[in-house]
Amino acid sequence: MPDAVSVRSLTRRFGDFVAVDRVSFDVAEGEIFGFLGPNGAGKTTTIKMLTGLLRPTEGQAIVAGHDVAREVAIVKRNLGYMSQQFSLYADLTVEENIRLFGGLYGVTGARLTARRDWILEMAGLSHHRTRLTAELSLGWKQRLALGCAVLHEPPILFLDEPTSGVDPVSRRNFWDLIYDFAEAGTTVFVSTHYMEEAEYCHRLALMNRGRLIALDRPDRLRGAVQEPLLELRTDNPARAVEALREHPVVLEAAMFGRAVHLLVRDRDRAMDEVPRVLRSAGLACEALEVIPPSLEDVFVALVRREGGAPVG
Repeated sequence: MPDAVSVRSLTRRFGDFVAVDRVSFDVAEGEIFGFLGPNGAGKTTTIKMLTGLLRPTEGQAIVAGHDVAREVAIVKRNLGYMSQQFSLYADLTVEENIRLFGGLYGVTGARLTARRDWILEMAGLSHHRTRLTAELSLGWKQRLALGCAVLHEPPILFLDEPTSGVDPVSRRNFWDLIYDFAEAGTTVFVSTHYMEEAEYCHRLALMNRGRLIALDRPDRLRGAVQEPLLELRTDNPARAVEALREHPVVLEAAMFGRAVHLLVRDRDRAMDEVPRVLRSAGLACEALEVIPPSLEDVFVALVRREGGAPVG
């Protein structure tokens, strides 16, 4: 069975700036494929090339069996796209937005009626079809935008940071819908900056500075960090990060909720020296223990290894 998406040496330049640098990967049919990276990493530029919104400078991308550079019209008919702005028209009602997207996708007659009713039920908007979209909560707008993106039942769905600004309950409900689509055979390509969402993906691709720096299942990526990771509890985490960041044994120091996570060169040496450094800075070491890395820790460590996140 062919892959839903196949990318080889995909590159996009804007003048002298290389936004996407020779990226290659495959996405299987029915897979939930996560796309991670700091701002400016090249995620959205890659998605725009894969959806036919931006022409590649070099390389090749095959989406739903068609070349995005030569068969862009066919590619667009075989995918749904939902951006972080939700792609809805605020001055139209819920039902008017659905009819508009039906026209754009060529869905008419009895099929449009059936798809409209499904979207209204899925989004919880059956009793709000005449409300202006501008009046809807973010969670409702999100589900309506998702429904409009899949109105024509595409085999591939692209979601570009679709849960940005949405509350945690709505975000979880949204992911339940994504799983339903994947179980029915839809390939879902999703970019996100929420690490807890990344855990829901079958595989994750991490980009930084336009390049693909890691690609694997979430559990395998967590195992990619070989250096010891310590969790520090202290009375002033922000000051602790400042005090420890430049210490030779510390590779990375970062806030993690109310704790501090320390990626270190040597576990035993760090267990001895971290409390001493804190005492010198007038800080208390309430707890210090070795912990397994989370995906956020992996994200920070891999980006650091590749020169850090883009600035500006």
